[in-house]
Amino acid sequence: MDLKELRTQIDAIDSQLTELFCRRMDVSEKIGEYKKENGLPVFDEMREKERTEAVRAGCPERYKDAVTALYKEIFRLSRDVQKKKCGLLGEKLSHSYSPLIHSKLADYKYVLYEKSREEVEKFLKSGDWDGLNVTIPYKKTVMQYCGEISERAKRIGSVNTLVKRPDGSIFGDNTDAFGFELLVKKLGVAAAGKKALILGSGGACAAVKAVLEELGVSELVVISRTGSDNYRNISRHYDAQIIVNTTPLGTYPNNGTAAVDLKPFTKCEAVIDLVYNPARTALVMQAEQLGIPCTGGLYMLTAQARRSSELFTGSKIEAGRIDEITAELRDSMENIVLIGMPGCGKTTVGKALSKLSGKKLYDTDELIEKEIGISIPEFFEKNGEQAFREIESRIISEISRLSGAIIATGGGAVTRRENYPLLHQNSRIVWLKRDLNLLPIDGRPVSKSRPAEELYSERRPLYEAFSDYEVNNSGSPEETAKAILEAVK
Repeated sequence: MDLKELRTQIDAIDSQLTELFCRRMDVSEKIGEYKKENGLPVFDEMREKERTEAVRAGCPERYKDAVTALYKEIFRLSRDVQKKKCGLLGEKLSHSYSPLIHSKLADYKYVLYEKSREEVEKFLKSGDWDGLNVTIPYKKTVMQYCGEISERAKRIGSVNTLVKRPDGSIFGDNTDAFGFELLVKKLGVAAAGKKALILGSGGACAAVKAVLEELGVSELVVISRTGSDNYRNISRHYDAQIIVNTTPLGTYPNNGTAAVDLKPFTKCEAVIDLVYNPARTALVMQAEQLGIPCTGGLYMLTAQARRSSELFTGSKIEAGRIDEITAELRDSMENIVLIGMPGCGKTTVGKALSKLSGKKLYDTDELIEKEIGISIPEFFEKNGEQAFREIESRIISEISRLSGAIIATGGGAVTRRENYPLLHQNSRIVWLKRDLNLLPIDGRPVSKSRPAEELYSERRPLYEAFSDYEVNNSGSPEETAKAILEAVK
Protein backbone atom coordinates (compact mmCIF):
# COMPACT_ATOMS: atom_id res chain seq x y z
CA MET A 1 0.00 0.00 0.00
CA ASP A 2 1.52 3.37 -1.02
CA LEU A 3 1.46 6.72 0.83
CA LYS A 4 -1.44 8.09 -1.19
CA GLU A 5 -3.66 5.15 -0.23
CA LEU A 6 -2.69 5.43 3.43
CA ARG A 7 -3.52 9.14 3.40
CA THR A 8 -6.87 8.38 1.81
CA GLN A 9 -7.61 6.09 4.77
CA ILE A 10 -6.51 8.80 7.22
CA ASP A 11 -8.74 11.37 5.53
CA ALA A 12 -11.75 9.05 5.73
CA ILE A 13 -11.10 8.38 9.43
CA ASP A 14 -10.73 12.15 10.07
CA SER A 15 -14.13 12.73 8.47
CA GLN A 16 -15.69 10.13 10.76
CA LEU A 17 -13.91 11.59 13.79
CA THR A 18 -15.10 15.10 12.92
CA GLU A 19 -18.69 13.95 12.57
CA LEU A 20 -18.55 12.09 15.89
CA PHE A 21 -16.84 15.02 17.62
CA CYS A 22 -19.53 17.46 16.45
CA ARG A 23 -22.24 15.09 17.63
CA ARG A 24 -20.48 14.83 20.99
CA MET A 25 -20.30 18.63 21.31
CA ASP A 26 -24.01 18.93 20.47
CA VAL A 27 -24.81 16.54 23.32
CA SER A 28 -22.40 18.46 25.61
CA GLU A 29 -24.37 21.65 24.93
CA LYS A 30 -27.61 19.90 25.92
CA ILE A 31 -25.96 18.63 29.10
CA GLY A 32 -24.84 22.20 29.80
CA GLU A 33 -28.41 23.48 29.42
CA TYR A 34 -29.63 20.80 31.84
CA LYS A 35 -26.94 21.76 34.35
CA LYS A 36 -27.89 25.46 34.12
CA GLU A 37 -31.57 24.72 34.67
CA ASN A 38 -30.83 22.51 37.67
CA GLY A 39 -28.02 24.54 39.22
CA LEU A 40 -25.37 21.85 38.68
CA PRO A 41 -21.66 22.66 38.29
CA VAL A 42 -20.09 22.41 34.85
CA PHE A 43 -17.00 20.58 36.10
CA ASP A 44 -17.62 17.03 37.32
CA GLU A 45 -14.18 15.76 38.29
CA MET A 46 -15.32 12.23 39.21
CA ARG A 47 -17.17 11.79 35.91
CA GLU A 48 -14.11 12.88 33.90
CA LYS A 49 -11.83 10.51 35.83
CA GLU A 50 -14.19 7.59 35.27
CA ARG A 51 -14.44 8.28 31.53
CA THR A 52 -10.66 8.67 31.21
CA GLU A 53 -10.09 5.29 32.89
CA ALA A 54 -12.73 3.69 30.65
CA VAL A 55 -11.21 4.93 27.37
CA ARG A 56 -7.71 4.00 28.52
CA ALA A 57 -8.88 0.48 29.27
CA GLY A 58 -10.24 0.14 25.74
CA CYS A 59 -7.04 0.96 23.84
CA PRO A 60 -3.61 -0.70 23.36
CA GLU A 61 -0.96 0.05 25.95
CA ARG A 62 1.18 2.05 23.52
CA TYR A 63 -1.66 4.55 22.95
CA LYS A 64 -2.87 4.98 26.54
CA ASP A 65 -0.95 8.21 27.25
CA ALA A 66 -1.97 9.71 23.91
CA VAL A 67 -5.63 8.85 24.52
CA THR A 68 -5.44 10.40 28.00
CA ALA A 69 -4.08 13.64 26.52
CA LEU A 70 -6.73 13.58 23.79
CA TYR A 71 -9.62 13.23 26.22
CA LYS A 72 -8.21 15.85 28.53
CA GLU A 73 -8.59 18.32 25.66
CA ILE A 74 -12.01 16.96 24.67
CA PHE A 75 -13.27 17.40 28.24
CA ARG A 76 -11.91 20.96 28.28
CA LEU A 77 -13.72 21.80 25.05
CA SER A 78 -16.90 20.19 26.36
CA ARG A 79 -16.73 22.29 29.52
CA ASP A 80 -16.31 25.42 27.40
CA VAL A 81 -19.58 24.86 25.52
CA GLN A 82 -21.36 24.15 28.81
CA LYS A 83 -20.14 27.32 30.53
CA LYS A 84 -22.31 30.37 30.82
CA LYS A 85 -21.66 32.84 28.04
CA CYS A 86 -21.15 36.32 29.46
CA GLY A 87 -19.54 39.46 28.19
CA LEU A 88 -19.44 43.20 27.71
CA LEU A 89 -21.80 44.95 25.29
CA GLY A 90 -20.70 48.29 23.90
CA GLU A 91 -19.43 50.16 20.88
CA LYS A 92 -15.63 50.42 21.29
CA LEU A 93 -14.19 47.88 23.71
CA SER A 94 -10.62 47.09 22.66
CA HIS A 95 -9.05 48.59 25.83
CA SER A 96 -11.44 46.93 28.29
CA TYR A 97 -10.06 45.17 31.36
CA SER A 98 -13.37 43.39 32.01
CA PRO A 99 -12.40 40.00 30.49
CA LEU A 100 -9.31 39.86 32.72
CA ILE A 101 -11.28 40.79 35.85
CA HIS A 102 -14.10 38.32 35.20
CA SER A 103 -11.61 35.51 34.49
CA LYS A 104 -10.49 35.92 38.11
CA LEU A 105 -14.04 35.95 39.51
CA ALA A 106 -15.76 32.86 38.10
CA ASP A 107 -15.60 30.09 35.52
CA TYR A 108 -17.59 31.37 32.55
CA LYS A 109 -16.76 32.68 29.11
CA TYR A 110 -16.46 36.46 28.93
CA VAL A 111 -16.49 38.00 25.47
CA LEU A 112 -16.34 41.57 24.16
CA TYR A 113 -19.46 42.19 22.08
CA GLU A 114 -18.89 45.28 19.96
CA LYS A 115 -22.25 46.11 18.40
CA SER A 116 -23.61 49.02 16.39
CA ARG A 117 -26.92 50.60 17.44
CA GLU A 118 -28.65 48.72 14.64
CA GLU A 119 -27.35 45.38 15.93
CA VAL A 120 -28.23 45.76 19.62
CA GLU A 121 -31.90 44.72 19.49
CA LYS A 122 -31.29 41.54 17.50
CA PHE A 123 -28.34 40.59 19.71
CA LEU A 124 -30.30 41.05 22.94
CA LYS A 125 -33.32 39.13 21.68
CA SER A 126 -31.63 36.23 19.89
CA GLY A 127 -27.91 36.36 20.71
CA ASP A 128 -26.17 33.48 22.46
CA TRP A 129 -25.50 35.00 25.87
CA ASP A 130 -26.42 34.40 29.52
CA GLY A 131 -25.17 37.57 31.22
CA LEU A 132 -23.94 40.95 29.99
CA ASN A 133 -22.30 44.06 31.29
CA VAL A 134 -23.32 47.11 29.30
CA THR A 135 -21.21 50.17 28.66
CA ILE A 136 -21.23 53.34 26.55
CA PRO A 137 -23.47 54.09 24.70
CA TYR A 138 -26.14 51.48 25.52
CA LYS A 139 -26.88 51.80 29.26
CA LYS A 140 -30.22 53.46 28.60
CA THR A 141 -30.91 51.70 25.29
CA VAL A 142 -31.06 48.21 26.83
CA MET A 143 -33.72 49.15 29.39
CA GLN A 144 -36.56 48.79 26.87
CA TYR A 145 -35.68 45.10 26.39
CA CYS A 146 -35.77 44.22 30.11
CA GLY A 147 -38.72 42.28 31.51
CA GLU A 148 -37.75 43.43 34.99
CA ILE A 149 -35.44 46.15 36.28
CA SER A 150 -34.12 46.49 39.84
CA GLU A 151 -35.51 49.37 41.90
CA ARG A 152 -32.09 50.99 42.14
CA ALA A 153 -31.58 50.85 38.37
CA LYS A 154 -35.03 52.40 37.88
CA ARG A 155 -34.08 55.31 40.17
CA ILE A 156 -30.79 55.75 38.35
CA GLY A 157 -32.39 55.50 34.92
CA SER A 158 -29.72 53.26 33.38
CA VAL A 159 -28.73 49.59 33.36
CA ASN A 160 -25.24 48.18 33.07
CA THR A 161 -25.88 44.50 33.91
CA LEU A 162 -28.24 42.09 32.16
CA VAL A 163 -29.14 38.52 33.10
CA LYS A 164 -31.07 36.23 30.77
CA ARG A 165 -33.47 34.09 32.77
CA PRO A 166 -34.43 30.47 31.94
CA ASP A 167 -37.69 31.65 30.32
CA GLY A 168 -35.74 34.00 28.04
CA SER A 169 -36.77 37.22 29.80
CA ILE A 170 -34.11 39.77 30.72
CA PHE A 171 -33.41 41.21 34.17
CA GLY A 172 -31.57 44.55 34.37
CA ASP A 173 -29.59 46.04 37.24
CA ASN A 174 -27.01 48.77 37.83
CA THR A 175 -23.82 47.47 39.43
CA ASP A 176 -21.98 50.76 38.76
CA ALA A 177 -23.84 52.13 41.78
CA PHE A 178 -22.70 49.17 43.88
CA GLY A 179 -19.09 49.68 42.78
CA PHE A 180 -19.12 53.44 43.38
CA GLU A 181 -20.63 53.06 46.84
CA LEU A 182 -17.84 50.67 47.85
CA LEU A 183 -15.24 53.03 46.34
CA VAL A 184 -16.55 55.93 48.44
CA LYS A 185 -16.41 53.79 51.58
CA LYS A 186 -12.93 52.52 50.65
CA LEU A 187 -11.65 56.10 50.41
CA GLY A 188 -13.24 56.87 53.77
CA VAL A 189 -15.39 59.74 52.53
CA ALA A 190 -18.06 60.95 54.94
CA ALA A 191 -20.58 62.22 52.38
CA ALA A 192 -23.50 63.06 54.68
CA GLY A 193 -24.13 66.78 54.91
CA LYS A 194 -21.45 67.65 52.33
CA LYS A 195 -21.67 69.54 49.04
CA ALA A 196 -20.75 67.30 46.12
CA LEU A 197 -19.78 68.23 42.57
CA ILE A 198 -20.10 65.73 39.71
CA LEU A 199 -18.09 66.54 36.60
CA GLY A 200 -19.90 65.27 33.52
CA SER A 201 -23.50 64.32 32.83
CA GLY A 202 -22.90 61.13 30.82
CA GLY A 203 -23.72 57.48 31.55
CA ALA A 204 -21.79 57.11 34.81
CA CYS A 205 -23.16 60.34 36.27
CA ALA A 206 -26.59 58.88 37.06
CA ALA A 207 -25.20 56.06 39.21
CA VAL A 208 -22.83 58.41 41.06
CA LYS A 209 -25.64 60.89 41.66
CA ALA A 210 -27.96 58.21 43.06
CA VAL A 211 -25.32 56.89 45.47
CA LEU A 212 -24.35 60.33 46.76
CA GLU A 213 -28.01 61.13 47.36
CA GLU A 214 -28.43 57.83 49.24
CA LEU A 215 -25.37 58.72 51.34
CA GLY A 216 -27.03 61.99 52.36
CA VAL A 217 -25.10 64.79 50.67
CA SER A 218 -26.64 68.19 51.45
CA GLU A 219 -26.17 69.63 47.97
CA LEU A 220 -25.43 67.95 44.65
CA VAL A 221 -24.36 69.81 41.51
CA VAL A 222 -23.75 68.27 38.09
CA ILE A 223 -21.37 70.21 35.86
CA SER A 224 -21.84 69.73 32.14
CA ARG A 225 -20.67 71.60 29.06
CA THR A 226 -24.07 73.07 28.19
CA GLY A 227 -26.27 72.89 31.33
CA SER A 228 -27.15 75.71 33.70
CA ASP A 229 -24.18 74.60 35.85
CA ASN A 230 -21.23 74.47 33.48
CA TYR A 231 -17.48 75.00 33.31
CA ARG A 232 -17.90 78.72 32.56
CA ASN A 233 -19.70 79.42 35.83
CA ILE A 234 -18.13 76.68 37.95
CA SER A 235 -16.69 79.33 40.27
CA ARG A 236 -20.13 79.40 41.94
CA HIS A 237 -19.26 75.97 43.34
CA TYR A 238 -15.71 76.45 44.60
CA ASP A 239 -17.10 75.52 48.05
CA ALA A 240 -17.64 71.88 46.96
CA GLN A 241 -16.30 69.36 49.46
CA ILE A 242 -16.46 66.24 47.28
CA ILE A 243 -15.53 66.21 43.58
CA VAL A 244 -16.24 63.22 41.34
CA ASN A 245 -15.06 63.11 37.73
CA THR A 246 -17.29 60.97 35.50
CA THR A 247 -15.94 62.39 32.21
CA PRO A 248 -13.40 60.48 30.09
CA LEU A 249 -10.93 63.38 30.31
CA GLY A 250 -7.45 62.10 31.07
CA THR A 251 -8.13 58.56 29.87
CA TYR A 252 -5.41 56.74 27.91
CA PRO A 253 -4.16 57.66 25.33
CA ASN A 254 -5.16 61.28 26.08
CA ASN A 255 -3.29 61.35 29.38
CA GLY A 256 -2.57 64.61 31.16
CA THR A 257 -5.87 66.46 30.82
CA ALA A 258 -8.34 67.29 33.60
CA ALA A 259 -11.84 68.75 33.70
CA VAL A 260 -10.98 71.29 36.41
CA ASP A 261 -8.13 72.90 38.31
CA LEU A 262 -8.46 71.93 41.97
CA LYS A 263 -6.62 74.91 43.47
CA PRO A 264 -9.71 77.16 43.80
CA PHE A 265 -11.64 74.40 45.62
CA THR A 266 -10.23 75.31 49.01
CA LYS A 267 -12.81 73.28 50.97
CA CYS A 268 -12.38 70.08 48.97
CA GLU A 269 -12.03 66.98 51.19
CA ALA A 270 -12.09 64.18 48.58
CA VAL A 271 -11.49 63.70 44.86
CA ILE A 272 -12.69 60.61 42.99
CA ASP A 273 -11.86 60.07 39.32
CA LEU A 274 -13.67 57.15 37.69
CA VAL A 275 -10.92 56.87 35.06
CA TYR A 276 -8.67 53.88 35.80
CA ASN A 277 -6.16 54.02 32.94
CA PRO A 278 -3.76 55.67 33.68
CA ALA A 279 -3.59 54.68 37.32
CA ARG A 280 -3.24 58.34 38.32
CA THR A 281 -4.90 60.93 36.14
CA ALA A 282 -3.84 64.57 36.10
CA LEU A 283 -6.78 65.27 38.44
CA VAL A 284 -5.69 62.60 40.92
CA MET A 285 -2.07 63.73 40.83
CA GLN A 286 -3.06 67.34 41.52
CA ALA A 287 -5.17 66.13 44.45
CA GLU A 288 -2.11 64.27 45.75
CA GLN A 289 -0.01 67.43 45.50
CA LEU A 290 -2.64 69.41 47.39
CA GLY A 291 -2.95 66.75 50.10
CA ILE A 292 -6.57 65.91 49.26
CA PRO A 293 -7.62 62.25 49.76
CA CYS A 294 -8.15 60.85 46.27
CA THR A 295 -8.56 57.71 44.19
CA GLY A 296 -8.93 56.50 40.63
CA GLY A 297 -11.64 54.18 39.37
CA LEU A 298 -9.94 50.75 39.31
CA TYR A 299 -11.43 49.59 42.62
CA MET A 300 -14.92 50.58 41.43
CA LEU A 301 -14.39 48.64 38.19
CA THR A 302 -13.47 45.51 40.14
CA ALA A 303 -16.27 45.96 42.69
CA GLN A 304 -18.99 46.35 40.07
CA ALA A 305 -17.59 43.32 38.21
CA ARG A 306 -17.83 41.25 41.38
CA ARG A 307 -21.49 42.20 41.81
CA SER A 308 -22.19 41.49 38.13
CA SER A 309 -20.54 38.08 38.47
CA GLU A 310 -22.79 37.27 41.43
CA LEU A 311 -25.83 38.12 39.30
CA PHE A 312 -24.53 36.02 36.41
CA THR A 313 -23.87 32.93 38.52
CA GLY A 314 -26.25 33.26 41.44
CA SER A 315 -23.31 32.63 43.79
CA LYS A 316 -21.78 34.93 46.41
CA ILE A 317 -18.17 36.04 46.01
CA GLU A 318 -16.03 36.93 49.02
CA ALA A 319 -15.76 40.72 49.44
CA GLY A 320 -12.01 40.36 49.91
CA ARG A 321 -11.66 39.32 46.28
CA ILE A 322 -12.14 42.97 45.28
CA ASP A 323 -8.93 43.99 47.05
CA GLU A 324 -7.04 40.94 45.80
CA ILE A 325 -8.02 41.40 42.15
CA THR A 326 -7.47 45.17 42.26
CA ALA A 327 -3.95 44.57 43.59
CA GLU A 328 -3.29 41.96 40.89
CA LEU A 329 -4.48 44.38 38.22
CA ARG A 330 -2.29 47.18 39.56
CA ASP A 331 0.73 44.86 39.48
CA SER A 332 0.07 43.96 35.85
CA MET A 333 -1.03 47.42 34.65
CA GLU A 334 1.49 49.73 36.30
CA ASN A 335 4.96 50.28 34.88
CA ILE A 336 8.14 49.95 36.87
CA VAL A 337 10.41 52.95 36.24
CA LEU A 338 14.10 52.83 37.10
CA ILE A 339 15.89 56.08 37.98
CA GLY A 340 19.35 56.60 39.37
CA MET A 341 22.87 57.85 38.72
CA PRO A 342 24.48 57.32 35.29
CA GLY A 343 26.07 53.87 35.25
CA CYS A 344 24.14 52.51 38.27
CA GLY A 345 22.85 49.58 36.17
CA LYS A 346 19.36 50.66 35.12
CA THR A 347 19.54 49.04 31.68
CA THR A 348 21.17 45.83 32.88
CA VAL A 349 18.80 45.44 35.82
CA GLY A 350 15.92 46.43 33.55
CA LYS A 351 16.68 43.50 31.25
CA ALA A 352 16.73 41.10 34.21
CA LEU A 353 13.52 42.65 35.53
CA SER A 354 11.86 42.30 32.14
CA LYS A 355 12.79 38.62 31.96
CA LEU A 356 11.61 37.97 35.50
CA SER A 357 8.32 39.89 35.28
CA GLY A 358 7.39 39.30 31.65
CA LYS A 359 7.04 43.06 31.12
CA LYS A 360 8.66 44.65 28.07
CA LEU A 361 11.70 46.86 28.64
CA TYR A 362 11.92 50.38 27.19
CA ASP A 363 15.25 52.16 27.57
CA THR A 364 14.81 55.91 27.05
CA ASP A 365 18.48 56.45 26.06
CA GLU A 366 18.18 53.74 23.39
CA LEU A 367 14.95 55.28 22.10
CA ILE A 368 16.59 58.73 21.96
CA GLU A 369 19.62 57.43 20.05
CA LYS A 370 17.31 55.66 17.60
CA GLU A 371 15.53 58.96 16.95
CA ILE A 372 18.55 61.27 16.70
CA GLY A 373 20.63 58.82 14.66
CA ILE A 374 23.87 59.46 16.55
CA SER A 375 25.25 58.58 19.99
CA ILE A 376 24.21 60.64 22.99
CA PRO A 377 27.79 61.92 23.64
CA GLU A 378 27.93 63.14 20.00
CA PHE A 379 24.57 64.86 20.38
CA PHE A 380 25.71 66.55 23.61
CA GLU A 381 28.83 67.83 21.91
CA LYS A 382 26.93 69.22 18.91
CA ASN A 383 23.72 70.49 20.51
CA GLY A 384 24.21 70.74 24.26
CA GLU A 385 22.39 69.29 27.27
CA GLN A 386 19.30 71.51 27.00
CA ALA A 387 18.42 70.18 23.54
CA PHE A 388 18.94 66.63 24.77
CA ARG A 389 16.66 67.12 27.80
CA GLU A 390 13.86 68.40 25.58
CA ILE A 391 14.00 65.26 23.43
CA GLU A 392 14.26 63.11 26.56
CA SER A 393 11.10 64.67 28.05
CA ARG A 394 9.17 64.07 24.84
CA ILE A 395 10.26 60.42 24.75
CA ILE A 396 9.30 60.01 28.42
CA SER A 397 5.91 61.60 27.70
CA GLU A 398 5.24 59.04 24.97
CA ILE A 399 6.56 55.92 26.68
CA SER A 400 5.06 56.60 30.12
CA ARG A 401 1.52 56.38 28.70
CA LEU A 402 2.02 52.64 28.31
CA SER A 403 0.86 50.07 30.85
CA GLY A 404 2.73 47.05 32.19
CA ALA A 405 6.22 48.01 31.05
CA ILE A 406 9.72 48.36 32.49
CA ILE A 407 11.17 51.82 31.77
CA ALA A 408 14.88 52.51 32.27
CA THR A 409 15.52 56.27 32.26
CA GLY A 410 18.68 58.30 31.81
CA GLY A 411 20.50 59.46 34.91
CA GLY A 412 19.45 63.07 34.38
CA ALA A 413 15.75 62.47 33.73
CA VAL A 414 15.01 63.76 37.23
CA THR A 415 16.52 67.18 36.48
CA ARG A 416 13.31 68.21 34.73
CA ARG A 417 10.45 68.52 37.20
CA GLU A 418 7.87 68.07 34.41
CA ASN A 419 9.09 64.49 33.95
CA TYR A 420 7.74 63.50 37.35
CA PRO A 421 3.98 63.58 36.60
CA LEU A 422 4.67 61.86 33.27
CA LEU A 423 6.41 58.96 35.02
CA HIS A 424 4.22 58.94 38.12
CA GLN A 425 0.87 58.75 36.28
CA ASN A 426 1.10 55.03 35.53
CA SER A 427 4.18 53.76 37.31
CA ARG A 428 5.98 52.80 40.47
CA ILE A 429 9.31 54.60 40.47
CA VAL A 430 12.37 52.80 41.84
CA TRP A 431 15.60 54.61 42.70
CA LEU A 432 18.39 52.20 41.84
CA LYS A 433 21.34 52.96 44.13
CA ARG A 434 24.96 51.85 43.71
CA ASP A 435 28.35 52.65 45.27
CA LEU A 436 29.66 55.80 43.54
CA ASN A 437 33.11 54.22 43.17
CA LEU A 438 31.58 51.53 40.92
CA LEU A 439 29.92 53.91 38.48
CA PRO A 440 31.51 53.90 34.98
CA ILE A 441 31.76 57.21 33.10
CA ASP A 442 32.54 56.05 29.54
CA GLY A 443 29.86 57.24 27.09
CA ARG A 444 28.23 59.41 29.77
CA PRO A 445 28.86 63.09 28.95
CA VAL A 446 27.58 64.61 32.21
CA SER A 447 29.49 62.09 34.38
CA LYS A 448 32.69 62.79 32.46
CA SER A 449 32.44 66.53 33.00
CA ARG A 450 31.91 66.48 36.78
CA PRO A 451 33.03 64.40 39.79
CA ALA A 452 30.52 61.69 40.75
CA GLU A 453 30.27 63.01 44.32
CA GLU A 454 29.32 66.50 43.12
CA LEU A 455 26.75 65.16 40.63
CA TYR A 456 25.26 62.83 43.25
CA SER A 457 25.02 65.62 45.84
CA GLU A 458 23.07 67.72 43.35
CA ARG A 459 20.74 64.95 42.18
CA ARG A 460 20.14 63.05 45.40
CA PRO A 461 17.20 65.26 46.51
CA LEU A 462 15.68 64.82 43.04
CA TYR A 463 15.96 61.02 43.16
CA GLU A 464 14.38 61.07 46.61
CA ALA A 465 11.53 63.30 45.42
CA PHE A 466 10.78 61.17 42.33
CA SER A 467 11.05 57.70 43.85
CA ASP A 468 8.46 55.50 45.53
CA TYR A 469 11.07 52.86 46.47
CA GLU A 470 14.82 52.61 46.92
CA VAL A 471 16.74 49.43 46.01
CA ASN A 472 20.48 48.84 46.24
CA ASN A 473 22.13 47.33 43.17
CA SER A 474 24.88 45.56 45.08
CA GLY A 475 24.37 41.97 43.87
CA SER A 476 23.76 40.34 40.52
CA PRO A 477 21.22 41.92 38.13
CA GLU A 478 18.88 39.00 38.82
CA GLU A 479 19.12 39.48 42.60
CA THR A 480 18.43 43.20 42.25
CA ALA A 481 15.47 42.52 39.94
CA LYS A 482 13.98 40.16 42.52
CA ALA A 483 14.47 42.80 45.22
CA ILE A 484 12.64 45.37 43.09
CA LEU A 485 9.67 43.06 42.52
CA GLU A 486 9.48 42.37 46.26
CA ALA A 487 9.62 46.10 47.01
CA VAL A 488 6.86 47.16 44.61
CA LYS A 489 4.50 44.43 45.85
